[in-house]
Amino acid sequence: MTAGVPPGGEFAAIDRLMRRLPGPPAGEVWIGDDAAVVGPAGAQTLLTTDMSIAGVHADLRLMGLDDLGWRAVAAAVSDIAAMGGRATHVLVAVAGPPSTDLDALYEGVAQSVEAHGCRVVGGDLSNAPQVVVVVAVTGVVGEGPGPVLRGGARAGDHLFVTGPLGGSAAGLRILRGLAAPGRPPAAASAENPLVRAHRRPRARLAEGTAARRSGATAMIDVSDGLAADLGRLAAASGVGFSLGDVPVAGGATIEEALGGGEDYELVFAAPDDDAVRRGFDAAGLAVPIVLGECTADRDQRQWAGTVLAPSGWEHRFR
Repeated sequence: MTAGVPPGGEFAAIDRLMRRLPGPPAGEVWIGDDAAVVGPAGAQTLLTTDMSIAGVHADLRLMGLDDLGWRAVAAAVSDIAAMGGRATHVLVAVAGPPSTDLDALYEGVAQSVEAHGCRVVGGDLSNAPQVVVVVAVTGVVGEGPGPVLRGGARAGDHLFVTGPLGGSAAGLRILRGLAAPGRPPAAASAENPLVRAHRRPRARLAEGTAARRSGATAMIDVSDGLAADLGRLAAASGVGFSLGDVPVAGGATIEEALGGGEDYELVFAAPDDDAVRRGFDAAGLAVPIVLGECTADRDQRQWAGTVLAPSGWEHRFR
């Protein structure tokens, strides 16, 4: 790194890299949303990829390789959910030391794709100093409106979240408290719902489809924390927001709900809360929780009458 040049965030880096690459043709979405949208209208494919690195995205002292495999798939599939789509096919590339237990890792991969209704169709293997799992997913959008992007929210739209937040971060806190040096946490902790939220998160595919069909104008998954991800949705849409109460998972803190991330709940904007309620009821899903509303002041970031401080996870780059 050049002296005097502070590290930047991954999203500033993405913006810079976007300017170096050609843009999409009309009707397609490439870099900058949860997933790319390619192909002709009415027959579009969703494409996404996600990387999970031991020591960065997962602490293998606190979970097994099977958990890492599950989480890697869930994180990538969640991008398809955030577009209102259905995941179809998965590619899994794994790099790691020669001692890596691939059978354990792929047990988690197999369980996760089964739970999320998709299939592994290929991948790659290589050696590396630490375990790295790269998952690419294709998806489709079913009947009804097209994919939901981040940039369609309008002032006056209601903001919703599909469930309480902070569970994964609280589970990580619990695991760290239970772990003794050189020894994994007690197996009994696996039954703790917060620990399970961290080790085995679920992508909200059905909820994403219900939101799309209920008139969602913008949507994003909570992977890096509510404050960060909602801020990205607002910036893409050119709106601000005012939030009331934020739903916190039982046993989690408000700080974990706002900045913890890896909950993979969906946050979306929609103009008609009655239509959202009817749509989720018809799908047999829990009605999402109203967070607040979008505002015309694009710089507004308000929570409970105060400015919502930036928080959440972001990789650093020059």
